[in-house]
Amino acid sequence: MPSEPCNVVVLLSGSGSNLQALIDSCRAADAPLRIVAVVSNRADAYGLQRAEAAGIASVVLDHTQFDGREAFDAALMARIDGFAPDLVVLAGFMRILSGEFVRHYQGRLLNIHPSLLPRYKGLHTHRRALEAGDAEHGCSVHFVTEELDGGPLVVQAVVPVLPDDTVQSLAQRVHHQEHQVYPLAVHWFAQGRLRLGEQGALLDDQPLPASGHMIRP
Repeated sequence: MPSEPCNVVVLLSGSGSNLQALIDSCRAADAPLRIVAVVSNRADAYGLQRAEAAGIASVVLDHTQFDGREAFDAALMARIDGFAPDLVVLAGFMRILSGEFVRHYQGRLLNIHPSLLPRYKGLHTHRRALEAGDAEHGCSVHFVTEELDGGPLVVQAVVPVLPDDTVQSLAQRVHHQEHQVYPLAVHWFAQGRLRLGEQGALLDDQPLPASGHMIRP
């Protein structure tokens, strides 16, 4: 395990429930990571209040004040790099990132997506799973690449789709799993166990399956 804690910057746009799960996972004195900053593109994001309550530095960078995605991403990279992170975690950051941004953080940029990738990239994943009549749904942690929601998978958590599920009830169960598997993946990275290799994600220097580490109920 690395001798120094892994410095993590979290990017978010909304409530920050995955941020809270990460904060809660860092409470042990020997936690392998420390969240050094939270950055949001929205000043009204509740995740900023979670950061303040935990004593974590926060930054608001309003994307509407920039002339295009590249200009915003350049400013975002400058702010993130000011905190010298070892890992950047996307936790409901509702921006499509430029290729330059993704390449800059290659191998140290993680995202969580509310579906069993490669199914249902993009938005409205719970509704799409219900409309398709899927028996299973879930969430996926993956390294970020230039392909939207297409980077190498690290871990997926499966939840059964119940006959009486609504979008809301299914989303609630998926969120519960997100709060388990995202800290797990981040801790793996912080412990030096998880990395991005040339062929995909590696855990303890062993290639993970294309579907990542699967957690089933």
